[in-house]
Amino acid sequence: MSKRKTLPRVWIGWREWVDLPALEIAGIKAKIDTGAATSAIHAIHIRRFTEDGRRRVAFEIHPEQRSTAVTIACQADIHDERYVTSSTGHREKRIVIRTPVRIANQQWPIDLTLTNRDTMGFRMLLGRRAMHGHVLVDPSASYLAGAADSGGKAADGRARRRG
Repeated sequence: MSKRKTLPRVWIGWREWVDLPALEIAGIKAKIDTGAATSAIHAIHIRRFTEDGRRRVAFEIHPEQRSTAVTIACQADIHDERYVTSSTGHREKRIVIRTPVRIANQQWPIDLTLTNRDTMGFRMLLGRRAMHGHVLVDPSASYLAGAADSGGKAADGRARRRG
């Protein structure tokens, strides 16, 4: 039996503010979806390229729900490409990046697929593979890891985008 060092799990609700520090995204509202295996983020203008022999991807994100006012340009290494079946039954091949996610005071790497989520209610979906071993979900609650207040800051004082 292997002994794996584990951090205390964070309690989260069905929606949370999360940070993606390697992508320079502070405060994107994510739907916590234990029914989805894969995590996804809204990405547009996806462009593959090679840099120093590494497969990379450039893309843009509109991090605020129901708004295109803010655009963040991102780049990341391509970790994988895989077929994902959406909740509507649509199957598509998606680029997968591996990037750290931060929720409350904890951070760990997750696989994140890039897809256009314009028609979806949330710009990001956190699936169960990304949550495994890190969080406990209370489906009756929201923003247990830090809610946005009227000043645009989370309960822990970090700056947040509203949306």
